[in-house]
Amino acid sequence: MAVARLARAQHGVAARHQLLELGLSADQIGRRIRRGSLHVVQRSVYAIGHSAISVRGHWLAAVLTYGAQAVLSHRSAGELWGILSQTERAIEVTSPGRWRRRGGIVPHQASIHGDEICVLDRIPVTGLSRTLLDLASVLSREQLERALNETEVRGLTDRISIHVLMARYPRRAGTAALRTILGDAQRPRGVTRRELEAMFAKLLARTDLPSPHRNADVAVAGRFFEVDCLWRAQRLIVELDGGFVHKTWRASERDRERDRLLITDGWRVVRITWRQIRDDAPAVIADLRRLLRQSGRALTL
Repeated sequence: MAVARLARAQHGVAARHQLLELGLSADQIGRRIRRGSLHVVQRSVYAIGHSAISVRGHWLAAVLTYGAQAVLSHRSAGELWGILSQTERAIEVTSPGRWRRRGGIVPHQASIHGDEICVLDRIPVTGLSRTLLDLASVLSREQLERALNETEVRGLTDRISIHVLMARYPRRAGTAALRTILGDAQRPRGVTRRELEAMFAKLLARTDLPSPHRNADVAVAGRFFEVDCLWRAQRLIVELDGGFVHKTWRASERDRERDRLLITDGWRVVRITWRQIRDDAPAVIADLRRLLRQSGRALTL
């Protein structure tokens, strides 16, 4: 029963050490292999019950065979995240140890920070930003651009910014390619919310626009939301947005829900990014000036 539960939780596969931890002896494992209730998928990793496991089962088996610190990475991680099309290419994993290539698996040696790793669909994998950084070292520019575009289209997010990783690994293969594609040559690394608010406040201070209430509470549908900048009389809200690389997916979902509720209640919600503040400030101010002259009409930019 315990082995069956493990199989259900792990795409039908289990490592030898996990079976031993469940109480099976080495002899019992050997007997199950001989009678066909365990099928060898990788070294010391077995499919339980039958050998017809899914792609995810093979991915997890590859991770398990390379040890406790191994994670799915590079192209295989891109496929798991859904930003690359699935193929029959070799499975790629990364771990701190030095391993030989085996059984259709390509190992990469690297120590990865804990904030660059997550578990997706029960498979240890490089986080989205680390996956993109790794992909930048092995994909063509066209392929990398498609992966980045797919990330945006799917609304995928990560707890750590791509730009933070590029600052962490300035000489790593792929960093230069990402900077070029993202137009990052002049971008400050890891812009924080406080820095973004300071940039916007400095921009407003150079105009004759009325000052907003900052970090103000708005009551909607029995709930209170804190918004970045509020012009209450004009029912205008400005949210300062760093983009997908600065947000977790949960935060992104909350933002979209909040926007929907605010707009439905008659508030006008405008999201302004750090890049617009830096590169297109006159247009931002012109739009705000026009919006502040209006009242009560719900719209977004």
